Amino acid sequence: MPLRVLVVDDSVLFRTKMKLSLTDKEIQIVGLAMDATEAMTMIEQLHPDVVTLDVEMPKVDGISFLKKVMPQNPVPVVVVSSLPMNALDALSAGAVDFVRKPVAGEKDSLNRFLEELKSKIKIAAKAKVRCPAETKPSLVSQLSSKRTLKTCASHSIIAIGASTGGTEAILSVVKDLPESTPGIIVVQHMPANFTNLYAQRLNKVCKMNAKEAEDFDRVKPGQIIIAAGEYHLTLKKDEKGYYIRSQTGAKVSGHCPSVDVMFDSVADVAGKNAIGVILTGMGADGAQGITKMRKNGSYTIGQDKESCVVYGMPMEAYKRGGIERQLPLNQIGDELIYYLNKSVNTSC
Repeated sequence: MPLRVLVVDDSVLFRTKMKLSLTDKEIQIVGLAMDATEAMTMIEQLHPDVVTLDVEMPKVDGISFLKKVMPQNPVPVVVVSSLPMNALDALSAGAVDFVRKPVAGEKDSLNRFLEELKSKIKIAAKAKVRCPAETKPSLVSQLSSKRTLKTCASHSIIAIGASTGGTEAILSVVKDLPESTPGIIVVQHMPANFTNLYAQRLNKVCKMNAKEAEDFDRVKPGQIIIAAGEYHLTLKKDEKGYYIRSQTGAKVSGHCPSVDVMFDSVADVAGKNAIGVILTGMGADGAQGITKMRKNGSYTIGQDKESCVVYGMPMEAYKRGGIERQLPLNQIGDELIYYLNKSVNTSC
């Protein structure tokens, strides 16, 4: 049976183009809604498998629509937006994923957009939809007054990889980590121009500082470095300590930045001094790299099936023997602190 998709967009031309271009053996467009009010009615009547949602709409915008519809009729939503901030707000409001609108005048922009949207519709149909209100409080937050990190944990490094559902999953892990936490490097599958705004958002809400990767950035305690869109992030080391390279390159495991590229470099450079964390996401990017990390002595954590939006990347890593411990999302931050302190007690 083809996936039943509802398209929500205020442009009649765009809605028509979407219907003509998205329909194939696997996707059936069952409805076209011009605004949020019409979309609410159609969701209740048609029960679509996936909704594509334009964020920039008159009257009721896409973010307000998500906040209203998700508690009443949870449905996988793929957001269509030209504005990075709106896309990130939509993910926070419960959308599964987003696709950047085609850029006028950019060669093949429309075709690339349609192919990416088709792919993400199919991924979203398999996703576990969660309302923001369902998120459990972080154990790190509950225990922050009782638990601190010892300073000699600073020789360690944490590497985190994620894809679909990852923006909120990463936030859940790092938000309440103390300022003394060893440096964290992150690959989240996200296009250029979106990663910098995501880093800024983390920087506003986390105790640690966060920034988008720049070539030769130093990895230091208290700082989170987010791989830049369309740039691979790799870990290096010299007499002063760890630093990163942020460089363009061909896609690896289907992505740039690639989680496998980052994890592979961490395995070689940091070995037993590293912790690898692989979170929700479709596909297998990161599975090979985190398996290498574990073989080289790193401690590795995978998000469990029940708490993943899409249990793809962590599942592949677990199947390959790359995961030492699988945990619910809301326990991973606390596990990082526990493991770092245990390592300090045995090495200092």
